[in-house]
Amino acid sequence: MSDLPANMTAIVIPAPGGPEVLVPQSRPVPVPGEGEILIAVEAAGVNRPDVSQRQGKYPPPAGAPQDIPGLEIAGHVVACGPGTSRYKPGDQVCALVPGGGYAQYCTVHESNALPIPAGLSMIEAAAIPETFFTVWTNVFQRGRLEPGETLLVHGGSSGIGTTAIMLGKAFGAKVIVTVGSADKAAACLKLGADHAINYKTQDFVAEVKAITGGHGADVVLDMVGGSYVQRNYDAAAVEGRIVQIAFMEGYKIPSLDMRQISAKRLTHTGSTLRPRTPAQKAIIARELETRVWPLLATGKFRPLIDQTFDLAKAADAHARMETSAHIGKIVLSIGKSG
Repeated sequence: MSDLPANMTAIVIPAPGGPEVLVPQSRPVPVPGEGEILIAVEAAGVNRPDVSQRQGKYPPPAGAPQDIPGLEIAGHVVACGPGTSRYKPGDQVCALVPGGGYAQYCTVHESNALPIPAGLSMIEAAAIPETFFTVWTNVFQRGRLEPGETLLVHGGSSGIGTTAIMLGKAFGAKVIVTVGSADKAAACLKLGADHAINYKTQDFVAEVKAITGGHGADVVLDMVGGSYVQRNYDAAAVEGRIVQIAFMEGYKIPSLDMRQISAKRLTHTGSTLRPRTPAQKAIIARELETRVWPLLATGKFRPLIDQTFDLAKAADAHARMETSAHIGKIVLSIGKSG
């Protein structure tokens, strides 16, 4: 690493607060440890967990950078730590990281990095890991979505939502989304969703029942929580699976009639991705590389990018996310170094 700079620019969170607390600082370039590679970051995805971390509501796991947000990156390898074998300096990769992505350099266990699919830009590649890992493990591994089934996705125009549309359709499901505006509904339908329900003007439970002829949704991907929990039970099919990935409306539910769980034989599960070990994330990575990467490489679908911001404008990127006006992924552009 003698030809690399000693320091880098990183976006840090000096104290919890609004988007304005995000500031660039000089930090030492990290050194890759056992099994790790060092990536010169060219782009980094912006995600809701980054916002929660900035607000002081989502502390990073032990061992991850504690005040540098960022869970997904794309760039090129510049150094390899002991015990690595897959990548070499110069290789272009995208990676799921436990933190530290808003920086010019970032380390990651090599098993959590994947080659950038052919034809994708660095910006597009940086928009893949967090959402694709999340959707794959929750919709396909935990939700066990099968071809011909109906997938209901709340927040259809978000990064998670747009990814769920693409993957659900690619693997033969009918996809219904909930959105908050006509523009978002149109964007989801253009992306491949079969139906888009405006939750502000329509009852999604009644609409799902009507669309499916009374069958209901076989899998529900929910990031809302709160009042949606009961309604998800009502909208679910017999043997339905509800997968909880966040609680934007709240996780305390004062009144919940759980009889539907028994009557419909429902499964209500959930998961978080960030605290998992590199070995656990590697299992998801291998499945994605085998089953999804070929579809990306052939152009069957590609990440939907809402807007790109320079690294120094990370506060503006967070402000954009907090408006919930975005459709698809918000990405930070960092530029080539190393």
